[in-house]
Amino acid sequence: MYIKVRVYPKSKKEEFKKLKVNKFEIRVKEKAERNMANTRVVDILAEYFKIGRGKVKLVAGHQSPSKMFSIGIDE
Repeated sequence: MYIKVRVYPKSKKEEFKKLKVNKFEIRVKEKAERNMANTRVVDILAEYFKIGRGKVKLVAGHQSPSKMFSIGIDE
């Protein structure tokens, strides 16, 4: 399953919003440097979908606030 995520790094507080079935908005405290914000977003998504970190992969948008992730959920 693919999902779209809009990431807001360096926010004052962490926040997770589900906008649609496959569209999310995530605010993280980490800066958008050295992959810190992306790593935190992977952790948040893995926790939300109750899967391991290895099943959440960043597919597109490595340096963009708009990202696409692949979520490996066993169906």
